Amino acid sequence: MNLVKEAYKKADPGADFNGSFIDENVGRWYSKEKNFSKILGIATSVATLLSCLGLFAMSALMIGQRIKEIGVRKVLGASVQNIATLLSKDFLLLVVLAIVIAAPLSWWLMNKWLSDFPYRIEISWWLFAVTGVISLAIAIITISVHTVRAAIANPVKSLRSE
Repeated sequence: MNLVKEAYKKADPGADFNGSFIDENVGRWYSKEKNFSKILGIATSVATLLSCLGLFAMSALMIGQRIKEIGVRKVLGASVQNIATLLSKDFLLLVVLAIVIAAPLSWWLMNKWLSDFPYRIEISWWLFAVTGVISLAIAIITISVHTVRAAIANPVKSLRSE
């Protein structure tokens, strides 16, 4: 770099030399994107955790309100799978609705963000499908704690006051 700087001073003695390496330039260009990626990853993790806690609390509340209905269904011969499906259906429909709303919006935002880069990639549809399946799996795991416990519970305890 010193050799280039001396040659530049000989060629144009009045100008300042502002030389740099390409890898340093690229590192400076993308440092903002790296920081944004870290912040976005942390925010996504916190949002996922909070949504799982909210889903967990909502399922506990809903099952607490429907405990007698679950007891009656058990007495009438409903299986654990039928009760778990009945209780999970409403929440899973909400998760599917959220995916249907979020997928086009995130596709549009990602395309808008990626349009600023000189080398672009195309976002594939399967990426949103995998994300949706993972979201559904997280929702099922979160809800299943309460639904399975309610479906396995002894119906006599829930119907004792009737």
